[in-house]
Amino acid sequence: MKLQTASQVINFALQLEENLFKLYENLAKSYPEKKDIFLSFARENKKNKTLIQRVYQEVVSDALETGFSFEGLDVDERFFQINLSQDDKLSSVLKKAQDIEKRIQNFYQEVALKSKSFLADVPGAFERIAKKKEERKQKINSLI
Repeated sequence: MKLQTASQVINFALQLEENLFKLYENLAKSYPEKKDIFLSFARENKKNKTLIQRVYQEVVSDALETGFSFEGLDVDERFFQINLSQDDKLSSVLKKAQDIEKRIQNFYQEVALKSKSFLADVPGAFERIAKKKEERKQKINSLI
């Protein structure tokens, strides 16, 4: 799937954060011994979603939609395939979650890079979230 407009990129990012929110809420129910950390990840995804929405509403205008393109930003439908089996061991689930976070982090870094020359707020927001994804991957790694 090709994403070209800011609206497409923002909507895709919002869906990613919503999917992760649901994933971590489900993991909190499935693995009560790690409930607190999974719920903290879910809350962070909700904050990321709010940040992305706010940056878009405050910064991106109709002029941006018609004058700026994320040309060449190609994403795979796999971003939406965040399914974990209920019978997976916790270590397997955590490795899958780490992979998901890495894919999303790479996407956010590419969005930041492609928009850097146009606006400071958009790449700044995605860079901050990408950095949080790196920190989260390290937290997940410490749980494995």
